[in-house]
Amino acid sequence: MRAHRALAIVAMLLLASPASARAQQADERYLTWSKKQSEQVGRTWRREGQVGNRLRFRGLQTNRSVNFKVRATWLNAETIRASARIEQLRSRLSAQRTQDLVAEAMAVEGAVFLIELDPREGSGVIPRDWQALLQAAGGGPDGAVECVDTPALRDVRALSGTFERDYSYTSFWVVCPLTVDGGAPVFGQAPEAELIVRVLNQEEVLSWPVPTASLDLVPR
Repeated sequence: MRAHRALAIVAMLLLASPASARAQQADERYLTWSKKQSEQVGRTWRREGQVGNRLRFRGLQTNRSVNFKVRATWLNAETIRASARIEQLRSRLSAQRTQDLVAEAMAVEGAVFLIELDPREGSGVIPRDWQALLQAAGGGPDGAVECVDTPALRDVRALSGTFERDYSYTSFWVVCPLTVDGGAPVFGQAPEAELIVRVLNQEEVLSWPVPTASLDLVPR
């Protein structure tokens, strides 16, 4: 009994330590961000590109688009907090409810990306077999993992991103494993990550710095 009581006291002291208090304060700083600051966080983790050659001639094939504008936002812990803060400001949420939104989004296992595609010309239809793959920058095909389209994440409020919906784009939420076959980390020691978006055998590669574990920016 005394041993259990001693362990409980030690745990309480650790939780009350200055380091723990500073960590908690740092984790809650997003609750003071302005809308502009939150949007800037989202902009930091957003990339834009083009799948396919913009000058490619469509010819008589009007049944499909020849290229696609693409935007992708890495919904890591930083953008999740920014998104939750914007939702807090918009819906007048309490701090606790906002933290609950963050916890809900962070519970998703893997790296989450919001991918937006806008077909140019042609039918305007996005082929169902489009793909998103994640890998370390400069990695070979054996190091890439395929991301899974997960429509249910559309309803997770802190995964909505930090910008108003642009209806000229179709939005997809994808989840990418963080380990390759065999359990090795996708990024290893690489400082950058690449997201490959492939549509109709054409690709665009978007890159980000790998979030550091010490900042806990990648959802678990």
